[in-house]
Amino acid sequence: MRTTRTVWKTLAAIAIAAGLVAGCSATQSPPQHDAQSSVAAPAPAPRLASVDNFRDVAGTGDGYPVDRGHMRRGVLYRSNALTPDDHDLASLSALGIRRVYDLRTTPEIEAKPDVLPTGAAYVRHNIVGDDQGSAAMGLSSLRSADEARGLLILANKNFVTDPDDRAEIAATIRDIAAGQGPQLFHCTSGKDRTGWISAVVQTLVGVNRADVMRDYLLTNEYSAASIDKAASAAAAKAGPGTGEAVRVVSGVFPEALGAGLDEVDRQYGSMEEYARSGLGLSPDTIDALKAKLTA
Repeated sequence: MRTTRTVWKTLAAIAIAAGLVAGCSATQSPPQHDAQSSVAAPAPAPRLASVDNFRDVAGTGDGYPVDRGHMRRGVLYRSNALTPDDHDLASLSALGIRRVYDLRTTPEIEAKPDVLPTGAAYVRHNIVGDDQGSAAMGLSSLRSADEARGLLILANKNFVTDPDDRAEIAATIRDIAAGQGPQLFHCTSGKDRTGWISAVVQTLVGVNRADVMRDYLLTNEYSAASIDKAASAAAAKAGPGTGEAVRVVSGVFPEALGAGLDEVDRQYGSMEEYARSGLGLSPDTIDALKAKLTA
């Protein structure tokens, strides 16, 4: 059985080996405005060619609906590794991002250091840690799509069961709640560690599970070209089985996030109790999140 650290060692090594940090071409989203107000809504998050999984945690339009309103756009962003070209760096800088939270391991950061938007402070929360041993891992560590699916399902459960993961998840969310101005968090592909933080935050502020899942699955749309490129390169290097495994591990599927959410329900009964008992978040932190991220 794979341990938590072995799971993440494998995933991180595959991400580095497959080059899952560079984006592919993307188009800009058209401007959107709040039809219910005479005041224009914040501009939509730009589609970035070189950071292809960059998006607003609140979604598009009015923002994801919550109990008495909607998520506030232009406040919290998520992405894959920040390796923007000059054009995309200018777009990121124009958003006024004040803090960037890097959720990656040391080898991932060394492979592709962040390029920060102008005025942004860098904060690191290494969710899965570096105590992963020294044996070399690479593309050949996964041989089939089924094995890749199992790895991502286990990784999402670990966000609930592993106390070290929970401690860094909690620290990230506390920082987001306390931070001023627009903020951004990311990992390498912007889908697993990033996807979990996003799902927890969205759920805590009142987004329903269907919208949380739809938002999670957007990685397959935003990063489609990068996923195809990584899978094709892996197949050419290590064979078709590895290519399909890399395709799975480069994208997302409902059962992966669902496994983590189901584990929350089994162990804690609700996301709110996971936040309180599992993450140790105070009522004040949760209230601050709601005040910051909903309108």
